[in-house]
Amino acid sequence: MAARKVTVIGLGAMGAGIAHRLIESSFAVTVHNRTGAKALPLAEAGATVAPCAAEAVRDADVVLLSLGDEEAVEQVLFGDAVKGLRAGTVVVDTSTVSPAYARDAEERLAALGCPRIEACLIGNPAMARAGELRVLGSGERRTFEQVGDVLSAMGAREPLYLGATGRAGAMKLAFNLILGAQTAALGEALALTASAGLDRELVLTAITRSGWGSPVLNFRAELMRTRGYEPAGFRARLMAKDLRLAVETAAEAGLTLPVTAEAGRRFGEVVAAGRGDADAAVVCELDRRPAGADAG
Repeated sequence: MAARKVTVIGLGAMGAGIAHRLIESSFAVTVHNRTGAKALPLAEAGATVAPCAAEAVRDADVVLLSLGDEEAVEQVLFGDAVKGLRAGTVVVDTSTVSPAYARDAEERLAALGCPRIEACLIGNPAMARAGELRVLGSGERRTFEQVGDVLSAMGAREPLYLGATGRAGAMKLAFNLILGAQTAALGEALALTASAGLDRELVLTAITRSGWGSPVLNFRAELMRTRGYEPAGFRARLMAKDLRLAVETAAEAGLTLPVTAEAGRRFGEVVAAGRGDADAAVVCELDRRPAGADAG
């Protein structure tokens, strides 16, 4: 039986890790990235490299997107890839977008005869490479089951089906708003303790070895300890984007998320300071002194 043809579009840290994992899982993998150099390691691993998105998807059974935001999905999927999509190809979108955008994308793809599955991923690039992600899926159950082998290859556990399109995205935003708030709060904890003369490493060790520690918080604490914010596990600009999406999605339902909104503002300051491509943990390096305060 011929290997299933899977195209991966978007070879950032997560997308590249997923593509490597799919190659190792015996799928026939084609890849495309707008910055072509990122495809070279995957070519060496056995992937076919396509020169454009339309060519990449032409013979695919499944197209997996790993793009940064809605604008990128518009440009790459609806601006180029749709020219090569054939009816029946399943689009698995792992990009974090708003539930409203996900539903709109589903409708536009359905008009082309291409079902869409929203596959939101919990984890980091190392977990993507190892096939240890947590996969949250929504869309038509039949389609979800149709791509179950692809989703299962990406995760250590069975993919979790959440129902109608938009639900997986809402769940992912919920995970990320907790991560954003915790990361921003940890940065503030360091600022407070530094003002009292406490050593950063001592503070981080005390926190991570206490009941306040967690795998996710400890990961960011280690980056803060070493000040090693690049390459990013989760870029600060993407954190700012996800927190904004969470606030906007809540507003559509008549809700306010004041803690999330403030955390989003802090990550927006990171982006404005030119550190948007650094890991979100870099939020701890923001200057917390009032404007005009004496640096001395």
